[in-house]
Order: sequence, then structure tokens, then C-alpha cells
Amino acid sequence: MNTSPQPDALTKVHGLRIPAALRGAKRPATVERILAAAERMFAEGGMAGARTDEIARAARVNKALLYYYFSSKENLHLAVLDALFQQLVVAVEAAFSGDSLPRQRLLAYVDAYFDFILRHPNYPRLVQRELMEGGKNLVWIARQYMRPIQVKLSRILEAGVARGEFRPVDSTQTVMTINAMIVSYFAVAPVLSQVLGRDALAKEAVAARRRAILDFLEHGLLRQPARSRAARKP
Repeated sequence: MNTSPQPDALTKVHGLRIPAALRGAKRPATVERILAAAERMFAEGGMAGARTDEIARAARVNKALLYYYFSSKENLHLAVLDALFQQLVVAVEAAFSGDSLPRQRLLAYVDAYFDFILRHPNYPRLVQRELMEGGKNLVWIARQYMRPIQVKLSRILEAGVARGEFRPVDSTQTVMTINAMIVSYFAVAPVLSQVLGRDALAKEAVAARRRAILDFLEHGLLRQPARSRAARKP
């Protein structure tokens, strides 16, 4: 069965995505609670391990209402993924627009992606679950969300190289490196906390990680005249 979202199959309500049949839903807050509970459960147990009765209980709804809104666990899973990746696109889109310098757009992207994961801590685990469970949704996710981000960020890097702001680099490889530096920290945070002997997700630890990534990019990618010593937000 093809479970990839079809055109107009999902629509945006209160920043989340729900089935088109619910465009006039009188209780969007209920749908939001279901999606939020499902996101946690899918991140913890994956598609196979998450149970709809537990999701319904966590969302404070009965199981019949969950199925009324989403019809199946598979559709609920798709709605969760779609909601999350849609919000990622919204979060980083500002970095791709406007006429600011490539270096400014690159650093804006890093900050935006960092902030997105801080707001959505389940994101790394949900992506990992997709990979672990065969990734049948990965083609759709890559085509609709990740590939456009890859292309836009590559263009920023290529523009920066052309302007002499960045060292000559392989834009594709550099995009993968930048994204990995950001996401991998959050993905391995539980183990990293044990290795370091402190909470890797504590505010000061996360701020230090952000500064380290920006410092690495400043000295590893930017040419000297383009470097900015402006203070970065924590």
C-alpha cells in the first residue's frame, strides 16, 4: 500500500498537519494533542512499538476518536512526520530568502536548524527510527523536504565560493557535514551525557555546542576577510 501523502491529502491547522477531512474540525486542540502524543510515542517506540491505545490515553481522548481523526496508525504516523518536516522547512526558510550575503544566510541557517531541534527534541529520534525500520517514508521525506533544503543550502555555499567568502569546497559534502554536526549531537546526547559525566542537553552545554559549530565554520569555511567576530546567541 502506498502510504505517501497525496496532493491536498493533508492540510495545516494551528501549525500542524491533519487530514483534509478535518479542515473544518471544531476541536483542533484535540487533534494537536493527538499529534503531540503520537510524536513522543513514535520517537520512543517507532512505528511498530507505538500503541494507539497508549497514544489515545496520553492525548486524553478515546481510541475511537483517534481513529475517527486519522483512520489508522499509519496515517497518524504520516501526519506526525509531515507536521514535523513542514515546521523544519518553515524554520529554515528565512535563511534562504532575502539578499543578505551568503555567509550571513549560512549562519542564519545553522542557528535556525539548531533552534528547530531545541524546540522539537524528538526530531533526531524520529529520523533514526525511519532509518532503522526500513525507511519506507524516506523517499517521500527526501523528495518533498530534505532535497529542497539540500539544494538551497548548496546554492548558498556555491554563491559564497563564487564571491570569495568561502574556501573552494564541494557544496554537497559540506551541506552533509554541516547538518551532521548539528543533528548528531542531539541524536547521541543520552550516550554523550554518560561519556562527559554531565547533561549534554543542559542549557550551557547546548550553547557551547552551538558556539563550537559556528567557530568551526568561521575558521574552516570562511575566508579571512569574510569572518565575523560578532557575538552569537546562546
